[in-house]
Amino acid sequence: MAENRASVYAEGVPCWVDAQLPDVDAGKRFYGELFGWEFEAAYGSSVWARLAGAPVAALAHKTDGRMPTVWTVYFATPDAQTTARRIQRAGGQVVMAPLPVDGAGTAALAADPEGAVFGLWQPAGHPGFGVRHEPGAFAWAQLYARDTEAANTFYGHLFHEALFGPGAEPDFGRAPVGDVFPDVMPPHFLVHFGVADCESALGSVSRLGGRVQAGPFTASYGTVAVVTDNQGASFALLER
Repeated sequence: MAENRASVYAEGVPCWVDAQLPDVDAGKRFYGELFGWEFEAAYGSSVWARLAGAPVAALAHKTDGRMPTVWTVYFATPDAQTTARRIQRAGGQVVMAPLPVDGAGTAALAADPEGAVFGLWQPAGHPGFGVRHEPGAFAWAQLYARDTEAANTFYGHLFHEALFGPGAEPDFGRAPVGDVFPDVMPPHFLVHFGVADCESALGSVSRLGGRVQAGPFTASYGTVAVVTDNQGASFALLER
């Protein structure tokens, strides 16, 4: 079911995603055809992706070739500085200190104790997703971890209400790396986008120059396939 949001997301809720790509124009062609996204200029060399007019993601130019080509999920926070300090006290690291983004909000990057990287977003002019939980929009974030109990402890303390509070309906799961990937792969987050038909979407990924990494397989939250785009950024397709 589609869910439109006009208000700010609660602390600990996945509220935004972006991709760091070598070629933003190539990303626009790939994702525009795959998900029906339209694009407009955003901050710097980045672009907003919109689905039927609602913001769903950003594509950004990777300024350093040594950086990974990757999708990043951002969790909402009312105070990025305070959340960053809590992450450090809990054994995580701040990869990029909180940085204002052209009046849209404040962004930060962090890593949990196992090294999985995620973002923080303190909203100002941009609250986050305009729509989610529908084809072409964000649907789920899965953390593939070495130690899921340790991950539950870390994120449970960091984002308790969003994950375990009364009435919580989290879009954030934890699973062992070896469930889907080789055991040697580092812990990481995998952003999932909704699709109406996973098999059909996989055909589009291949036709557009991407590739299938895993699946489709059945998870507790739907039918999932892990893919990469035509520049090597991994993400997942989720049919519910």
